Amino acid sequence: MDERIEIIKRWLGTGSINIFGMPFSGKDTVGIHLAELLGGKFLSSGLILRAAENEDKEIKNEMANGQLVNQDKFRSIVLPYLAKDELSSYPLILSSVGRWEGEEFDVIERAQNTGHPIMAVIILNISEAEAEARWNASKDTQDRGERLDDRERKVLDNRIKEFNEKTIPVIETYQKRGLIVPVKASGTREDVFSNVVDALMHFALNSENNN
Repeated sequence: MDERIEIIKRWLGTGSINIFGMPFSGKDTVGIHLAELLGGKFLSSGLILRAAENEDKEIKNEMANGQLVNQDKFRSIVLPYLAKDELSSYPLILSSVGRWEGEEFDVIERAQNTGHPIMAVIILNISEAEAEARWNASKDTQDRGERLDDRERKVLDNRIKEFNEKTIPVIETYQKRGLIVPVKASGTREDVFSNVVDALMHFALNSENNN
């Protein structure tokens, strides 16, 4: 693992890696671990917005119903985190920052202007059936805390619908820019994370060879 991580660190510098995937694909789990190993900082749009929901009933209602937060609030609440002075010297691991079609251009621009250019976009691939199975399992393990958006099946359906309709076009934008790193996200957390590191290492090496 050490050699792979060193290759990724050298290539990444203070750049950013954004992680996308269907609900329950493991975005935050992978992102937190990756940030730790790379000596970076982890930013999750979901965590940032959930921290703001106590002060904003509209955000709370949207998230509780499995909807993406409106774009103006994303831009005013989440985007400024990329410019924080205390993050300037670190690489950033982003968990689904900019999920709604159109937001990706703001993220790309802000990241570039703050010294954290988007270097790769990981896609954690699971099926809708697997997302449902993981949702069912989480109700027994309670490993995600008391999240309102995890309580009802219809909310999970809404989250999957939002992903398919609003986030897939975001992923397609990154695909056109040659930034996508697809990863099979089935299996144990350890296996998935190892798949992520392998895929990133190969992407980094290919990027360096092509520059």
